[in-house]
Amino acid sequence: MRPTPRVETFPANTPAASQIFTTVLSHGPLTRLEVARRAGLSPAAVTKAVKPLIEAGYLVEDAADEDRPTLGRPANPVRVDGGRALFLGVKVTGDEIIAVLTDLCCRVRADRRLPLADRDTRSVLTGIARLVDELLLSADELGSTVQGLGIAVSGDVDRAEGVVRYSPFLEWRDVPLAELAAMTCGLPVTVDNDVRALTVAEQWFGEGVGLSDFAVVTVGAGIGCGLVVHGRVVSGAHGVAGEIGHVTVDPAGPACHCGNRGCVEAIAGEAAIVRQVRAATGRQVADATEAVALAHREVPGVREVYARAGEAIGRGIATVANLLGPERVIISGEGLAAHDLFAEQIRAAFTAAAFGSAARCDVLTRPLPFEEWARGAAATAIQSFISLDPPQPSR
Repeated sequence: MRPTPRVETFPANTPAASQIFTTVLSHGPLTRLEVARRAGLSPAAVTKAVKPLIEAGYLVEDAADEDRPTLGRPANPVRVDGGRALFLGVKVTGDEIIAVLTDLCCRVRADRRLPLADRDTRSVLTGIARLVDELLLSADELGSTVQGLGIAVSGDVDRAEGVVRYSPFLEWRDVPLAELAAMTCGLPVTVDNDVRALTVAEQWFGEGVGLSDFAVVTVGAGIGCGLVVHGRVVSGAHGVAGEIGHVTVDPAGPACHCGNRGCVEAIAGEAAIVRQVRAATGRQVADATEAVALAHREVPGVREVYARAGEAIGRGIATVANLLGPERVIISGEGLAAHDLFAEQIRAAFTAAAFGSAARCDVLTRPLPFEEWARGAAATAIQSFISLDPPQPSR
């Protein structure tokens, strides 16, 4: 029998308290004075906000570090008690559901996978419910309670409304996924685009911590991009900000499923690479794994396909750098299994196309398994739980 979740209300009942907790979550342990400096708030405001969070068990006060430089007597740092609350994250692909159980600090405590035989909404919800049941049992064994569920899918997702407007890999249109999943699983549900969810995890818990402007570019079945501008993950007025996969880099290039020609995704997406490798070799290449293997075996024409893909990705990243000037671009995604085949071309094309000081952008490669995408979904659930400033609906 499924354990009944005991969902709580987070005690940070003001925007300042939510900001203070988020600061400690991403940067802690911190003294109260350090929190005030990072959050741009007064020490008195921090002291007032921290007290109920400690009383509720979400923050823990550690003994002062005698070696830590302070004015006057050493101050006691505070940190988040990761085990105080648990969260679930689910990533839905075209053929699989991946789920993780994380603590409040977004550390994965358990994970599950389930093949997806059918992409219709009912089948996906049934699969999600099955994995949720299993992970709720794991949560019960850990002695804590799950406070939210995050679900990440590809495509046009309206997080504020909890609706999947269009997901090409699932072939969904206007699916109220948050509402349906909440009724099925009995938990508060946050639904977001998978790349934006991964970007939230990088912003709060990964390579984007402390950066006000950065981007996450994902390479795989599609080419996606999550954007953080002035400290906020942005989706744009219509929810499709960051679609560098559909930036044209070769007007005479191959047709893209979006209707244009020469898009980054039409050259560097996994399906496009497989098609080009088939054309170059005359072989019936089954998938991206086989294409990578042929490249490593030096089959004629295959490395050239990956070189073109790397050049397209590099130009796409340069477009982001030229428009937004991020401090860092993090490249991730399942397509990085082929990173050694196009890393040089990505760097060269980026350097050539980046304008002026935009070329100083730090381009970082971070291969991540699908469990990390599910962890990104859990990060959105954590964000929803502690935030009083949720994303605004698109207009």
